[in-house]
Parts: sequence; C-alpha cells; structure tokens
Amino acid sequence: MKNMTLKNIAQAVGGVLHAEMLPPGISVDGTEVRSVVLDSRLVEEGGVFIATRGEHVDGHSFISQVFEAGVIGVICEKAPEQPKGAYILVENSFQALKDLAEYYRSQFDIKVVGITGSVGKTSTKEFVASVLAQKYCVLKTEGNYNNEVGLPLTVLRIREGCEIAVLEMGISDFGEMHRLSKIAKPDVCLITNIGQCHLENLGTRDGILKAKTEIFDFMQEGGQICLNGDDDKLIAIREVRGSVPVFFGGGSNNAVYADNYENCGLVGSRAQIHMKGLAGVEERSFEAEIPLPGEHMLCNALAATAVGMIFGLTPGQIQAGIREVQAVDGRSHVIRTDRLTLIDDCYNANPVSMKAALDLLHMTELSKAPEESAYSHETTRKVAVLGDMFELGADEAALHREVGVYAAEKQIDVLVCVGELCRYMYEGAGDMHSETRCYYFKEKEALAAQINAIIHDGDLVLVKASHGMHFEELIEKFIHS
Repeated sequence: MKNMTLKNIAQAVGGVLHAEMLPPGISVDGTEVRSVVLDSRLVEEGGVFIATRGEHVDGHSFISQVFEAGVIGVICEKAPEQPKGAYILVENSFQALKDLAEYYRSQFDIKVVGITGSVGKTSTKEFVASVLAQKYCVLKTEGNYNNEVGLPLTVLRIREGCEIAVLEMGISDFGEMHRLSKIAKPDVCLITNIGQCHLENLGTRDGILKAKTEIFDFMQEGGQICLNGDDDKLIAIREVRGSVPVFFGGGSNNAVYADNYENCGLVGSRAQIHMKGLAGVEERSFEAEIPLPGEHMLCNALAATAVGMIFGLTPGQIQAGIREVQAVDGRSHVIRTDRLTLIDDCYNANPVSMKAALDLLHMTELSKAPEESAYSHETTRKVAVLGDMFELGADEAALHREVGVYAAEKQIDVLVCVGELCRYMYEGAGDMHSETRCYYFKEKEALAAQINAIIHDGDLVLVKASHGMHFEELIEKFIHS
C-alpha cells in the first residue's frame, strides 16, 4: 500500500507506535503494509489489523491471533499483553480508521465519484462503475460498505493502477456526510434523489437535502455535480463552488434525458438516451438496453450516462456499460425457482422505493418481454411480501398505511405484511375494499410457517423490507420451499 509504513500510519492516526517486537527484515519507515482490515478473519501476512470495540465483539481479544497470522502491526485502544509485533496505541480505533483512510486517499492522484441519495445509491453505483469500466480501471464499493466504517475500508482497497473509485456514501444523521466527504474528497458528486429516508433523525425532506448535500463540503477544486433533474429539491440547486450541475432525468430540459421508453418486464427495458451535455460537447444519443427490471432503473442509467459523459466516454462505451451491468442481491434481483419467480428487493426500503417496487410488480404482467427471453408472463398471481420500513419518524404509521393503499390501488393479488409497523400497511390495504387478498404477520417466523399455504406454484413474488427485518432469510425460505 502506497506510503503505508508503520511510521506514516502512526502519524496519520495520531497514535503512539510501539515497535520493539518487529519481525526481522521489517522497518517502521521502509516497509509498506499489504492491507488494513477490521475483521480478524481477513488478516494477511504483512498487513495491519485495527482492533475495534463492537456491540457484541471486542477486536482486542483477537490481537494475539492476528499476530500469529503474520500481521506486522495492530492499531488498538489498549496495549496488548505480551505483544508479538508492533502496535499503535490510539484513543479511538474507529476514528483512527477514518483518519488513516483520509491519509491514504491523499497518496493517490485518482478520481473519485461519490454517490448518495435517498433511493437507488447501490444500483446507481453499479451502473456508474460498469460504464466507467469500459475505459478506466475502476474500484467500486462492495456490498453495503457505504458508512463511516465501510467507506474508509473501501478507500483502503485502492491500489496503484486504479484510475477511478466509485464510492457509495450512506448516512442517517447530520454531520455524517461531512465526515465521509472529508475522507473521499470526491471529484464528482452524484445525488440520486431526496426521498423519505431517516426522517427520524433528519426530520423533513429539507433536512435530508441539507444532510445529503454535505457531500459538497470537500469536493475537489473544479469538481462536477450530477443531480436528478426530476427531483423537486435537487432541481433548486443551481451552482456549488463554481460548478453548475449536470442534470439527468426524464424531461428534455435535462442535460441527459430519455425518450421512447419500452418496459420489457423482468428482463429490463429499452430507451433512447440523449446527451445535450457539457459546454463544447455536441448533442449525441444512443439506444440503451437496460438489463435490470423497473422503470426506476432508467434513472440509474441516465445518472451513469451523465458521469460517463463527464469522463469523456463515447456513446458506444456508455451503451456497452449500461448493457453489461449486473444485478446485486437484494436490489431488484430476479430469482427463478422450480415453483416461483422472485423479485429479491429486500436489502432496504422506504415509501418511495416500496412504491417503485410495487410499480414493477404491477407492470410486469402488463409488459411484453422480448421473444428471446425465457421468461413467461403466464404468472398466476402477483404477490407482495412487504416488511417494516424503519427510521420514518412521527409519520411512520401514516407512511406504512399509504403503501398499503398503493398496493391495493395497483391491484396486487396478494399482499403479505410482516412486522410491527406493517399492521398499518395491512389496515390501509383493507380499507380500500379491493380484491387484494391481505395477510398480516407480526413476525416473519410466523409467515415462514405458512409460506406453502399462502404462496402458490407459478406466483410472481416481490420481497421487500428495511434491512433490519432480515428478509434475506425469507428469500432462502422461498427458494427452498
């Protein structure tokens, strides 16, 4: 890792280096470490382990073990007993992680794309990374590594030869994005939308806007901004530190927009994407094949087009990147079993994304897939298995009820509501007196016991809830039922 010697690491984290037990051939100011991890199971010879105190596990108890595995140093809050290698003593290991990532980021002349927003961050990240990979060597956030632990760990994965890092940046309170931006120092700031996430901490959509736009706090000089031009809050941003936003969206008033949209069901969609673009760049267009289902995926493709345009990709390169994007587990991931077709969208949920998922479920039956697709639209029923949405604040009951009403309006055949808050979703759907058959379970274990009675062969099943509901367990149950 570039310039990551024990001496430089200690200086970066403001710690005290104890190097009396260094292995032969290792020097504090000449040997670069190979990796930095928090998980003792991921340590490698020549790496550094950061011992952190978690809710259930204290990493300090694994220090002896990681030295045996060959690490050359440990960052910790208390001195290890009988240390078998070097250690750096700090006041707070989590802060040390952030400080170290900030230092490491400064060692590279690399472009960073920071992506945030209420909905669609992960899918947009996948689209952007796929597009940029047509021309550059790209590092992207893996999994859900988008917070004040995950983002620094992602930054610490940068290596020589990497040209662009695409970093997902997620928050739940004020000040968090400010700290993430300080680490990432983005060259391009992309905001997908301002929805109804984390209202418990952020209060209103204006509060969410304020918190998300902290991403601009440490944007690099001359940086670019990409914003959803169909979002009423984001469209009001006209200039940030001399940067005029590149807007993307459905309307032709945006710098990047689409028309001739065709929904192809679970195999994705098609659209004509236009780039009016940047100053001095002539308008160009291309036909996009978007391989992930749902109309909301078009917005993600438009965002990726805007970023690709900023980095000088050709329409053909952008087109190829969109076509090659892969689904991520838990995000509109289509799974076919012998009995069912599942839409695994269970990673997270809020009112906006819930409605978008219900739109997908509703439209799939109405749309026609290309002849080459193996997917059949002879699905017997459309089933939505929905769970609680967390961190919605004082309006949580009304927002859950609103989703239940929406499901009934979309004529979903079966609505299964799971969780304490989903009682309101169940009641909202019931109040519509529609033909939607509704079920309510306080706990997912109760549903699991009755899955075979509720779900029929041939059903198209949407599964969605906030991450804390752990609906991935239901997905496994459906697959093996």
